[in-house]
Amino acid sequence: MSDYSIAISGFSAAQKALDIIGNNIANAATEGYHRQRINLSPAYSSQRGSVMLGGGVNIESVTRIIDNLLEQEITRQRSSLEHVNTEIGTLRTIESALGELSTENGGLNAAIDKFFNALQDLSTHPGDVIWQNQAASDAEAMASQFRTLGEFLTTLETQIKLEAENTIESINILASQIAELNNNIERLEMSGARANNLCDQRDRHITELSELVGIQTQSRAYGVVDISISGIAVVMGASAAELEVGLDENSELGVSVAGASNYTTNIPGGKLGGLLSLKNELVSDTHNDLDSLASALIQHINQYHVQGVGSEGSFTELTGWAMTSEDLADFEPTISDGKMYIRVTNTSTGAITRHEIDIDASADSLTTIANKISAITGLTASVSSSKLTISADANYEFDFIPAVLSSPTASTLTGSPPTISVSGIYNGTQNDTFTFTVSGSGSVGNGTLQLVVTDGDGDTIATLDVGSGYAAGSTLDVGNGIKISLTTGSLNDTETFEVDAYASTDTSGVLAAIGINTFFSGSSAANIAVCSDIPAAPGRIAVALGPDMTDNTNALRLAGLRDQAISSLDALTCGQFYRRLVTNIGQQLSTKQMRQNNIEVVVQNLSNQQSQVSGVDINDEATQLLVFEQMFQAMAKYMTTIQSSVTSIMQLI
Repeated sequence: MSDYSIAISGFSAAQKALDIIGNNIANAATEGYHRQRINLSPAYSSQRGSVMLGGGVNIESVTRIIDNLLEQEITRQRSSLEHVNTEIGTLRTIESALGELSTENGGLNAAIDKFFNALQDLSTHPGDVIWQNQAASDAEAMASQFRTLGEFLTTLETQIKLEAENTIESINILASQIAELNNNIERLEMSGARANNLCDQRDRHITELSELVGIQTQSRAYGVVDISISGIAVVMGASAAELEVGLDENSELGVSVAGASNYTTNIPGGKLGGLLSLKNELVSDTHNDLDSLASALIQHINQYHVQGVGSEGSFTELTGWAMTSEDLADFEPTISDGKMYIRVTNTSTGAITRHEIDIDASADSLTTIANKISAITGLTASVSSSKLTISADANYEFDFIPAVLSSPTASTLTGSPPTISVSGIYNGTQNDTFTFTVSGSGSVGNGTLQLVVTDGDGDTIATLDVGSGYAAGSTLDVGNGIKISLTTGSLNDTETFEVDAYASTDTSGVLAAIGINTFFSGSSAANIAVCSDIPAAPGRIAVALGPDMTDNTNALRLAGLRDQAISSLDALTCGQFYRRLVTNIGQQLSTKQMRQNNIEVVVQNLSNQQSQVSGVDINDEATQLLVFEQMFQAMAKYMTTIQSSVTSIMQLI
C-alpha cells in the first residue's frame, strides 16, 4: 500500500504547487503581493530487509518570498517621500501666492518701497495736500498687502490643522485594520496554517500607514507586527490605540493618544509629519517673520509719528485705541519706565509750557495716566471702554513735539540780564540738558564775555563769544541743531541758564502703545491698518517737529526708517528682511525638491530590487507550471502502472 501512498503524496504536492503557481500568476499585478513558494521534502523512508524505501513527498510549508530589511527600507523611504511631497505642495502654494501678489499688485516689497518713497516726497512738500493724500494712499495699499498675506497664512495654517485631523482619522482606521489582521494572522498561525495572503494584506496596510506617518515596526511570534509612532504605541497585537491631533502649550500641532492631551510634536515622516513640519516650522516661521516685519513697521513709524504734528497743527482732542487691559504691565508691546512730555499752548496768550509725566510701567494704568494729565492746566483726560482720551480746554492746544522752548528752562541770571531766545530742532540721539555758564562779567557785545556750554555729562560741547564783536540779537549755533540769541543786557561770571533738549518726548513708549497720535494701528500682518484719522484728514500726517510746525524734520525721520537697521528684524532693514523671507521660501523649496528627486530615485531602485526578490515573473511561473504539470501526469502514469500490476497479480492468484 506504500506505493499508493507515494502516488497520493505526489498528486497532493503537484496539486498544491499548481494552486500556488496559479495564485502567483493571478496576483502578478496585485500591489503589495509577495510571490509564494511551496517547500517540499522527502517523506519518511521505510526499510525492507537491506533496502531503504522512500515514502513519497511531504509538503513542508508555503512561504512568502520576502526580504524584510528591504521591505523596511522601502517603507521608510516612502514615508520620507510623502513627508517631503506634503511640504513641497504647501511651499509651492506660498510661493504661488507671493508670485501672484507680485504680478498683480507689485508685491509687498514694492508696496513698502512706495510707502517710503511717498514719505520722502512728502518731506519735500510737507504742506502739500497732494503729497499728503499720496502718502496716506500708499500707506493703505501697503497695509492691505500685509493683511492679504497675513490672512492667507492664517487660512493656510487652519487648513493644515484640518488636513492633519483628516489624516489622523485615516491613521486610526488603518491601525484598526492592521490590529484586526494581526488577530486573524496570529489565530491561523497558531493553528499551524500559513496566513501568507493575510500577511500581504496587513503589510500593504502598513505601507499605506507609513505614507501617512513615520512608523516603527516590531515583529513578534506567529506573524504579529506591532507598530509605534515616535514612541506612541499604536498597534499592539490585536489592539489599536486611537490618536488625536491638537495644539500643545506652545501652540504647536502635535499627536497624542485620544484624551491624553500629551502632544508629541516631533513626528517625522509621512503626510502627517509633513503637515506638522509645515504648521510648527515652515509656515509658522514665515507667518512669524511677516508679523515681525509688520510689528516693526507699526512700532517704529508710530514712535516717530506720535511726537510730530502735521499741517493741521496741534490738537484739541486725541483718543487712543481700546486696550484689553488698563494696566500698563499687561500691554504689548511692553511699556518701559520713562517719561512723557506734553507741550501745552495757550492760544489766547501764546504762552507755551512743557509738562513732564513719569511713567511707571509696573504700577501705572490708563486711569493714573489720565489723572496725571488732568492735573495739567488746560488739559483734561479720561478713560472710557479702556480708551484714553486727552482733551484741551477752551483756548488751549497740546502736542508732543520735542521742539525746544523759546526761553531757557532754568536760570540763575540776576540784575538786568539779556533776553535769551532759544530756537532750532534738536538732532541728538538722547534727551539732554545743556548748561550755559557765563565766563566773565559785563554787557552783552562788550568785553570778553563767553558762554561755556556743557551737556548732561558735564562735557564741554561749545564756547560762545557774546562779548566784543557780538551783535545783540545775532544767532549763535550751539550744535546739535540748537541755536540761541541774546539781546542787550548784563551777565555775571559763573551765572547759568539751562536748555532742555529732547530726542524723544515719550521714552516709555506709552503713546504709541495706546494709540495716541499714531499712524498705524494693529500689531501684526493680519490687522495692520492706517489709523482712520489719517485718510480722513491727511494733514494729520506728522511731518514737523519744530515750533512753527512748517518743517519736514519728522517726515525725513519717517522716510529714513527705510534704510534703518532694526534690531527686532535681525539688524536688517524692512526691505532686506522681507526679501530674505521670500528668498528663504525659494531656497527651502529648491532644497526639498532636490531631496524629493533623490528619494524618488532611491525608492525606484528599492522597488526594482523588491520586484526581483518578491515579484511574480510570469515566465518563471509558466516554467514551474510545466514542471508540476508533468509531475502530475507522471504520477498519474505511476498510479496507473501500480493499479495494472496489482490487477495482474490478483488475476494470477
